[in-house]
Amino acid sequence: MGSWLGNTVTNFFTYETTKSVVVKSWSVGIINRIVQLLIITYFVGWVFIHEKAYQSIDTGIESSVMTKVKGFGYHQDRIMDVADYVYPPQGAGVFCIMTKLIITEKQFQGKCEETGNFKCNSSKDCDKYFGSILSNGVITGICLKSDNKTEGRCEIEAWCPAENDRVTIDRILDVRNFTIFIKNSIRFPLFNVTRGNFPSTMTSSEIRRCKYHPETNPYCPIFRVGDVLNYTDQTPESLTQNGGEIGINIQWQCNLDLDIELCVPKYSFTRLDAPFAKNRISKGYNFRFAKYFMTENGTEFRTLHKAYAIRFDVMVTGTAGKFDTVPTLINLVAAFTSIGLGTVLCDIILLNCLKGAKQYKAKKFEEVSDAQIEASMAQSPGSQLSLKPGLKSSYDSGAVSLAASDQPM
Repeated sequence: MGSWLGNTVTNFFTYETTKSVVVKSWSVGIINRIVQLLIITYFVGWVFIHEKAYQSIDTGIESSVMTKVKGFGYHQDRIMDVADYVYPPQGAGVFCIMTKLIITEKQFQGKCEETGNFKCNSSKDCDKYFGSILSNGVITGICLKSDNKTEGRCEIEAWCPAENDRVTIDRILDVRNFTIFIKNSIRFPLFNVTRGNFPSTMTSSEIRRCKYHPETNPYCPIFRVGDVLNYTDQTPESLTQNGGEIGINIQWQCNLDLDIELCVPKYSFTRLDAPFAKNRISKGYNFRFAKYFMTENGTEFRTLHKAYAIRFDVMVTGTAGKFDTVPTLINLVAAFTSIGLGTVLCDIILLNCLKGAKQYKAKKFEEVSDAQIEASMAQSPGSQLSLKPGLKSSYDSGAVSLAASDQPM
């Protein structure tokens, strides 16, 4: 127990110092230089040039989006303008263009027969529909039958007549020629930089005439709906039937070390509801809204609209970067430190893979104790360390050059 404790204390109070061993080996030397070259190439090419690690990055982009739709279309022999097919009308970053409307006119509060699959032969058949969320109203439990029909419909208490959304309605195929104007302003608060999504030099007449194209006109803020659908591999015929959701992404990637005029947006388009496009349930996009009226005697009634629409979500993302001393120094230190990995790899090869691994270990690692030093000094009592003749100590670093001398003390 005493010897173990003594060894533990002795091992604790030890000091390790670096010993340099020059290994003249072509294979190890080539490996060392290749590893160093790869590390330098990674930091210069990827970290500093591609990732711009010498910059401070601002990802907290502040954004404002305003939209405006233009165009006219026909629906059930009626001309439709922006006030008829755009919802909501405020021009926000999320809006809908209606492509099909099922209108149920003159609905009054009362009782009437349900539509759809709520069929019955007797009132008992309606008991199973109590509390159904798929009905157009509250099931009363009464089966309504016409005199000339053997099968009836369950009665509901609701706005009557009940909506029938299984009718065939023509779509607004003119939607392909509608245009969307997007006005986007952004700010990077870290650098207090503000930008707009079209050049300030663009005149009003140029904006009215232009149409967005990713190659010929990438900064035009007016988008043709048909073109947007084509960019997402969709067609007006496929989306106007059941509706859908389209994302318009405005991406800002700004290098503020360059001219501020090069900080421009890049547009991309995607269908957001693509995972549900082939589902039988909840396919497409639709919603309902009503317009309310009053009769002369004060009775309220309404006109119900079920709208199938293409929903557009304008999403803004972006980052801005600018040179900063702190991240530059941190990554430079990381680069210089990582170059030492070449030495670690070469040591592993020398200590474990080459034929002379044992000899290299003997040269690299050497244990020296106080007893060995005293024994060595006892064999050469006249030996001492002294300064080399003609050399002086360095007042800048405190280092001196030492050499063995046989002169007596």
